[in-house]
Amino acid sequence: MRVSGFRWLGCLLLLPLTGWATADTGKELAARQGIPYPAVIAHRGASFDAPESTAPAYLLARELGADYLELDLQRSSDGVLVAVHDDNLLRTSDVGQRFPERKDSPVSAFTLAELKSLDAGSWFNTAYPERARERFKGLQILTLDEVMDIAEGQKGKRPGLYIETKVPKLFPGIEADLKARLQARGWLDHPGQVVLQSFDRGSLALLHKAMPEVPKVLLLWVGKGSIEPAAAQSFAESGETDKAAFYARQQPRSHAEFERWLDYAKAAGAIGTGPSAALSAGGAQSYADLVQPRMNRMTHDKGLLVHVYTVDEPVDFAQVLDAGVDGIFTNRSGQLLRYLGRPPQRSEAQLLEAYDY
Repeated sequence: MRVSGFRWLGCLLLLPLTGWATADTGKELAARQGIPYPAVIAHRGASFDAPESTAPAYLLARELGADYLELDLQRSSDGVLVAVHDDNLLRTSDVGQRFPERKDSPVSAFTLAELKSLDAGSWFNTAYPERARERFKGLQILTLDEVMDIAEGQKGKRPGLYIETKVPKLFPGIEADLKARLQARGWLDHPGQVVLQSFDRGSLALLHKAMPEVPKVLLLWVGKGSIEPAAAQSFAESGETDKAAFYARQQPRSHAEFERWLDYAKAAGAIGTGPSAALSAGGAQSYADLVQPRMNRMTHDKGLLVHVYTVDEPVDFAQVLDAGVDGIFTNRSGQLLRYLGRPPQRSEAQLLEAYDY
């Protein structure tokens, strides 16, 4: 049947726009939110060169020129917000010596004074003797306010804060507590200066309700309780010993399953996702490859940014940027900045020495 030009055009206008319209680029999406592109996100500070989430790590990231200081937020038993990643304190402190009977207890079981009494730096010297420094011994756990102090201490353009609500079910009301501190310090007055993130969709929705104007990111993971994997077994159930190799093989159960989590992000008020990456050399930070070009295109098609975690080497910077990501969580801010043509004026060693570390 022959269709006239006008009738054909009318039919075309009734078709869904998906596939016909060009998706916004990540750069355009970032500009709308006041977020740098590509964003350099200092993962727990400059945590390759200094103990994670401590003063030298954040000072170093700030002075190198990172766009954001990233931190994991938990709460002491007396209600103070602190920057600690793990569910307990064993890996990154001397809690086993200071409080042996409570060494496995969560952060929430300790008062701020007890947390401040811990040595949060010596473990780094033991784990990484080639990067050890005497002044790292005795470093303290930081409060959210102390991290804000460091960010605000930058002359000129200060770095933003990229804040994760960690195990939020252990800390009911932490989203409101976070809003109160950010508001009290004036951080909510600067668009794009704060980004909020969580693996927990419920917490993300609460963050959106409390701070609808602040950009939010849903962190993505392949595994039970998150993006359903194609494989039936978890790493623990598999009996394998090479975690990186196991995770590198993991894929979402289906194309629709990945898309379902993008829709969850949108429904919770997110402006982006934080997917994992499979690293060229494997290692403890290598997980499922959720930044494949087709995945990033789908994410952009839905109007969402892609900030990938956690990438430290030039070969992987190239891979994820070529795939279309819009920002990178990294332990090595200086290395990423140099790769992007934004070299710091001084080296990591020079900056640490300048601050007497």
